[in-house]
Amino acid sequence: MIRILNESVFCLETKNTAYLFQKLPSGHLEHLYYGASVGHVTEEDARALSENRGCETGNMISYSQEQKSLLLEDTCLEMSSEGKGDIREPSVEIVHADGSRTSDFLFESAEILEEKAPYTDLPGSYGMEPNNHLLVTLRDSSYSLKLELHYYVYEEEDVICRSSRLVNESNEKIRLERLMSSSFDLRGSGYGVTSFTGAWAKEMNRKDVIVRVGKYEISSFAGASSNRANPFVMIHEPGAGETFGSCIGMNLIYSGNHAEIAEVSPHGKTRIMTGINPRGFSFLLSPGDVFQAPEAVLTFSDSGFRMLSQNMHAFIREHIVRGEWKKKPRPVLINSWEASYFKFNERKLLRLAKAAKGLGIELFVLDDGWFGQRNDDSHSLGDWTENRKKLPDGLSGLSRKIRKMGMEFGIWVEPEMVNQDSDLYRAHPDWVLQIPGKPHSEGRNQRILDLTNPEVVDYLTETMRRVFQSAEISYVKWDMNRIFSDAFSPYLPAEQQGEVFHRYILGLYRLMDRLTKEFPMILFEGCAAGGCRFDLGILCYFPQIWASDNTDPICRAGIQEGYSFGYPLSVLSSHVSASPNHQTLRKTSLYTRFAVSCFGLLGYELNLPDFTKKEKEEVRRQIAWYKKWREVLQNGTFYRLTESASAGDLLGIGYSDGSGYLDRIPAEYQWMLVSEDRKKALGLTLQTLVRPNVQVHRLRAAGLDPEGRYSLRNLERQEDIRRFGDLINTEAPVHIRPGSLAEKAAAKFVKLDGEKERYSNLFGALLMNGGVSLTSSYTGTGIGENVRVYQDFDSRLYVIESETSGSSLEKPQRDSAEVYADSAGKNINESEKTSAENDEE
Repeated sequence: MIRILNESVFCLETKNTAYLFQKLPSGHLEHLYYGASVGHVTEEDARALSENRGCETGNMISYSQEQKSLLLEDTCLEMSSEGKGDIREPSVEIVHADGSRTSDFLFESAEILEEKAPYTDLPGSYGMEPNNHLLVTLRDSSYSLKLELHYYVYEEEDVICRSSRLVNESNEKIRLERLMSSSFDLRGSGYGVTSFTGAWAKEMNRKDVIVRVGKYEISSFAGASSNRANPFVMIHEPGAGETFGSCIGMNLIYSGNHAEIAEVSPHGKTRIMTGINPRGFSFLLSPGDVFQAPEAVLTFSDSGFRMLSQNMHAFIREHIVRGEWKKKPRPVLINSWEASYFKFNERKLLRLAKAAKGLGIELFVLDDGWFGQRNDDSHSLGDWTENRKKLPDGLSGLSRKIRKMGMEFGIWVEPEMVNQDSDLYRAHPDWVLQIPGKPHSEGRNQRILDLTNPEVVDYLTETMRRVFQSAEISYVKWDMNRIFSDAFSPYLPAEQQGEVFHRYILGLYRLMDRLTKEFPMILFEGCAAGGCRFDLGILCYFPQIWASDNTDPICRAGIQEGYSFGYPLSVLSSHVSASPNHQTLRKTSLYTRFAVSCFGLLGYELNLPDFTKKEKEEVRRQIAWYKKWREVLQNGTFYRLTESASAGDLLGIGYSDGSGYLDRIPAEYQWMLVSEDRKKALGLTLQTLVRPNVQVHRLRAAGLDPEGRYSLRNLERQEDIRRFGDLINTEAPVHIRPGSLAEKAAAKFVKLDGEKERYSNLFGALLMNGGVSLTSSYTGTGIGENVRVYQDFDSRLYVIESETSGSSLEKPQRDSAEVYADSAGKNINESEKTSAENDEE
């Protein structure tokens, strides 16, 4: 809801929040408040929030002789510029034709608009309720420039979006060096700023900083939103946690260079802004030209990070993700990459597909290596024609064979890149971002095509169209495996080289927009060497993104928890891969790899034909269980149940790589997903490293109906006796040497049943406030049915279901937890036994 009071006070209100600013007598906009709802705001309320100053102070600059007490350096502003006394970070920087850098944008008009029109070149939010668009127009009359501030209110999600639009109405060229999407000032200092930084294979590491003085910036200059610094940040009161404290979440619907800045002034005010990174940015605007800044997304919670995350999750699901796959269940897939890398032929692929289909997998994805002479990463990128030695019948023939098995077919592409050793590069070296005649610094043996050039975008549109039409393709993984270097466009003149980064992103958006509209039934997945372009801009076109090339479940748990602060699990893909893991060589159980991956969009990326009967049966059970719970796993409300990433119990590893990657590994992760009707929930616990003599672990649920009655069960498992090493000799009738054939034989026939957590008729309030004390963990003094083996890298999955009648207490139904337990080899029906026996050892 938007209200304008006396043409000077602007009230933007959502279900639980309020955002207030006003026009000062000078025409500047004063930011008054952003926080929890404060009732039906009046002009008197605004007057109470506004700062009053009776005279100028010290050596600060007075705005004008008529308004000497207006000191912009010490005023909470809704936008800011250079030259009139505000020496903090500006919202807008312009170099005028006369060389001046002074701008003075003052209020001209405001109106409430019924609709939100789509941007011409940029993605944005959609689905806003009518009359929730506020347009405030400011004007710099000295230079005939117009600045529009747009506000979009999403009441149900407690989200307010902002964008800025500059119009050059003068008769001269200007150079725009900065236009931030959102900027406002908070009273006070010492706020916490939480950012999510990292690098390849270690994305989304949470960093907390208290900003008491100076400036703190989180930014990317990689040419992409980057894994170095995700554009999602949180600003909060110190000590805020999952369920307590006031906090603001901020994100940007943009996939290029960005900057999020928190600056504390000498007068104790904190400026918060987000937008295109000013570094390396300049944009020439001729008379009549318009520059549209990307859209920023803001949300507020007075109940801690959990509520803030849920606001963002709901907003992204409803107002960012769009198209055919917005609400559609996502298929379980097998990806060929870690099964074969570049070394494959059709026979090998079909063998993998046959094994995958037998386990219940729904989609086969052919990754890199299917085109040109692509036998390593230094050849043929850009030559998008099938390698007929590997695929004699091409993509069309392979897709028909895959679909005949009963699976959908997908492929990998990297349209934006080219190898020097490619027909495309040899034909069009001028189509690449590089400085002509100068040495070029490469990444992954490839160069970046110049998407600032419309001819290149048109070529890629036609090339990808031909590829997507060449076979029955249901899924496309769109990769981008390097960041920018020597960012120079042969297409643009010298005076416009500061536009390269932004124009590239605009070209990318045009390309994605064309292809997703032309192929609406294809499920597109974004990827950029993992999470190097995990942002809201990509999600406007692709409904899911590959979160990281690191598939180690212990690493992935931290990565996925990092993403969960700003993004829903329904946009995050996660795969079960091999053990030892290909990125870390860490060994983990198939159970743990699945448990982490199913809290995302589940896939498998390993060589299934090499699996044993038992491993295949376990995967079969995993997939059957996942399909039964897919609605909850993909669309449930997500809860982080512990403070593990900040104030929780952190492991004393005593080592840091400088990135903070190892500084925040919690002792245990606990997550929960709850269905919309609150009748079903799934919980996860994951222990990173075991702590000695810690027997008691507790699972406290969240999101349930306090008055409802629930049952709780764990997914049972059996333990391999080899985990106990020499300790098995304390029970064995004969001595068994570790590593011997006798130990292998004993392990085949003797299994240790895991713990059984079974509770019925529990109030939701008890599960949430008191929790369930789980079976005590092994601490070195015994093992048995009342002790669980919960060691390094172990995990557990829990099922919570509403009980609608007392009959379930008398005769419990065989539920999904018990079905999954069959992976240990118990209670398999005859048809499933036959299927398992037909698998290769």
